[in-house]
Amino acid sequence: MKKKYYNDAFIGNKDLIATFSKYGELLRLYYPSPDYMQYSDFYHIGVKINDSDIIYLHNDVNNRYNQYYEDDTNVLVTDIENTYFNLKVKQIDCAMISQDILLKKYTFENANNIDLDLKFLVHSKVFSSYNNTAGGMISNDALIQYSHNYTCATFSKEKLYSHQLNNVENNIKSGNIYDKDYIGMSSDSAISYDLGILKPGETREFCMYIYISSGDDSLTEIQEQIEKVRRIDVNKEINKVIKHWKKYVEDHDTLNLKHDGSDYMDKIIQIYKRTILLMALLINERTGGISASVEVDEERDKSGRYAYCWPRDSVLVYKALDFIGFENMSKKLYENFLRKTQEKNGMWEQRFYTDGRLAPCWGYQIDETATVVYGAYRHFLVMERKTGKKDTKFLKDNLKMLEKGTKFLEKYMDYILGKEETEDKVRMELEKDYNYKERDEIYKHPSYDLWENTEGIHLYSLSAIYSAFDSMIKTYDEVYDLFAKNRLKQDDILKCKKKLEEYKREIKKYILDNLVDKHMNVLLRNTTDRLVDISVIAGVFPFRVFDLNEKVVQNTVDQINMTLRTYSGGYLRYQGDGYLGGNNPWIIATGWMGLYFHAAGDDKRANECLNFIVQSATPQGFLAEQSNSDLNEKWVIGLAWSHAVFIELLVFLKNGNKEY
Repeated sequence: MKKKYYNDAFIGNKDLIATFSKYGELLRLYYPSPDYMQYSDFYHIGVKINDSDIIYLHNDVNNRYNQYYEDDTNVLVTDIENTYFNLKVKQIDCAMISQDILLKKYTFENANNIDLDLKFLVHSKVFSSYNNTAGGMISNDALIQYSHNYTCATFSKEKLYSHQLNNVENNIKSGNIYDKDYIGMSSDSAISYDLGILKPGETREFCMYIYISSGDDSLTEIQEQIEKVRRIDVNKEINKVIKHWKKYVEDHDTLNLKHDGSDYMDKIIQIYKRTILLMALLINERTGGISASVEVDEERDKSGRYAYCWPRDSVLVYKALDFIGFENMSKKLYENFLRKTQEKNGMWEQRFYTDGRLAPCWGYQIDETATVVYGAYRHFLVMERKTGKKDTKFLKDNLKMLEKGTKFLEKYMDYILGKEETEDKVRMELEKDYNYKERDEIYKHPSYDLWENTEGIHLYSLSAIYSAFDSMIKTYDEVYDLFAKNRLKQDDILKCKKKLEEYKREIKKYILDNLVDKHMNVLLRNTTDRLVDISVIAGVFPFRVFDLNEKVVQNTVDQINMTLRTYSGGYLRYQGDGYLGGNNPWIIATGWMGLYFHAAGDDKRANECLNFIVQSATPQGFLAEQSNSDLNEKWVIGLAWSHAVFIELLVFLKNGNKEY
């Protein structure tokens, strides 16, 4: 597999997502969820003009490109001009809404003064492995690439001109492919179409379909489906897709941002609407799980991979999406995904697939569990402010899950504070199931920080636990009267509240004793080093362990500004960061500082943070995880958390909110 680190554009529907380069190359194709599974190793489109070799539409020295979306849609347009042959190509890519089919429409225009004889070629390689070997076949004028558990078919209404199922790399460069076989064992195959002679000034439309099946469909059923798809009117379907996405944006456009005629406001609105459209593709509608991003690093040579669902990230992303009409999916996150993924001991592991299955992990993070408890009450609070009504049923329905999570956090804090009860010897003798015992006592294992780099005791994690306990107290206040007929439960609630208040006092005391540099009077990120870390700001905002006006907070913010702020206005994660060189400002780090400044009443600085985020966006309005200080290089384009922080900062600056 070639390295494909940059997804520049995304299209899809609720089950299917495809990514593209800025040159119109199809990079990745996921189905039936945004994080699993990926089919395409590569998918290259080229043309042979007269006697030329193949001219790849996505990669030719004579090509010029302009890429954009149809306004307020996930319909992608890539204009390609081959200056050598003066051939103009308009490529439109979108996914149907009612069926899991990619539509690819090409319009060719001969801007030359000579005839152009066009052959259209598709060179496709699907993923194949020892456990899931892929092959290819030509059937009913379609290229069908298949394995044990999926079928991917590429076809048009037009008849094939030629095909090659094996050893395509030997002669694809010439643009002349041929194979006598109709079926082969290669995962790498090609087909071509004869588009005929295009005279000067003439145009020619050509449409293709990519159909995916991950079920138990037989070859006959696949062939029948191909024939049904061929009857689709592509132009009508593209118009349906455009109408669907415009309506989707309209339904989620709760902020009603107004144009003021400036390019800056145009860019803000572009990012805002692109956020709505991207989130629709990253969310698994069956579970409410949301992928952090579409994958960029399958071979893990730069990272631990991204196309997974972190409970913490999802909660914090939905906390922003609640403002823009995703509250039903947010509610489903708690009522489906988080219930399904909670361990018996009350914790949540590091990350999952969006369908709720455990994904590869390398440790646990205590703030994952804390953030879920914190986030449930935040969701309740935001919805109350939006609707004027209290959804106490939501809190009661999730109370058991939240209480289990809180109990795990209590055990963790007992261990950290050195107040864990000595185990009963009889219980120890009776508990012979050591595997269960190990799982039950995982809170004794060192926790990673939110950056997933350092194990130990971290200010961010303790702040998240503090806020989780505070949120649980407030949750109990809201549901107390719902147990009017259950006196024992009400008594238990009162006892739990009292205990949680004591934990809050103890956590703050622990932080003051162990996570404050006494000489400089600044907050420390953990108990083992003195590196300046943007995450300590969470102790102030949003987790509210400290008041905005406390001297230790003001000193810490001054230290952050002197150490982590770059000349462009963006903020680094932490001092000595080694990830990708550690010199790139992060969108979430900059957004956090913007939220802090706004809460502190300094909207000038808050808007400077927003400005950096806006300027870092791609031409299509996507936000990356990080962008270098010159804003010309991005990493992990289309990161859900970055878009969420942008939305929060935008909401707070627009509405003057100072509380979550």
